Amino acid sequence: MGIQVSSVSETWMKDVFTDKGLYCGKVEDIECDLKRFKMRSLVVKAAKGSYLSEMLGRKKGIIIPYPMVRAIGDIVLIKHFAAPVAEGTEGPEPTKEEE
Repeated sequence: MGIQVSSVSETWMKDVFTDKGLYCGKVEDIECDLKRFKMRSLVVKAAKGSYLSEMLGRKKGIIIPYPMVRAIGDIVLIKHFAAPVAEGTEGPEPTKEEE
């Protein structure tokens, strides 16, 4: 399905959540493939205190490839993702709920 100007312009500044319900931030920009008339990615600005800001640290946002987008409606729903753990290091300490 090709993109329409109205659907692209309406996507800006929508709230972004993971499919597990965690708030990430807002759509700040959209990258489109104009030869194929398809969205390639969304640039999401991390909101303070959000799941995304905790993962990114000092970085202000992230580029989400369009295949990770589950749905666009009143909000943008993306596939849940976790920060990769570097080889040779232990992951985060489990919380009391996980033990």
